Amino acid sequence: MKKLLTLVSVFTFVLFLSTGAFAQGKGGGQGQGHAPGVDHRGDHEKTENRQAHEAHKEANFEQRIEQNPALKSKVESMLPAGTSLKAAATGFRNQGQFIATLHVSKNLGIPFDQLKAKMTGSNPMSLGQAIHALKPNMPEKDADKEADKAEKEAKVTLKTKPLT
Repeated sequence: MKKLLTLVSVFTFVLFLSTGAFAQGKGGGQGQGHAPGVDHRGDHEKTENRQAHEAHKEANFEQRIEQNPALKSKVESMLPAGTSLKAAATGFRNQGQFIATLHVSKNLGIPFDQLKAKMTGSNPMSLGQAIHALKPNMPEKDADKEADKAEKEAKVTLKTKPLT
């Protein structure tokens, strides 16, 4: 009987500690009993804040391109005739995706507007999926390789230093 009572007591104590009830009280120099550096917002709120931050960071990537004349020149040379940088960039998540799409259009001769529509439409596709959809005779594996190649080319393009 004594062993059973000890076991129940230990189990109750462990349960008490695992629920975090000991940290819910006020005091302890932490204001509300929260551990320092702990983010107590819900996952949904954290996701929204992260998305807002990313959207803000990437929202005006065309402005960053505009501010680098050497990069702007490279990007504009890949744009379809009569298309502005701002119009071409609209809808893309970030400048890497945008510039990789320009490279694929140039490399494979796929019209940029068709790639853009596949990637930014109501059911957005990845670059590899868009390539395969527009070139159905190309195996998916090859389409993915072309997408990877274009992403590497985009990284090189983005390293273009401003003219001094």
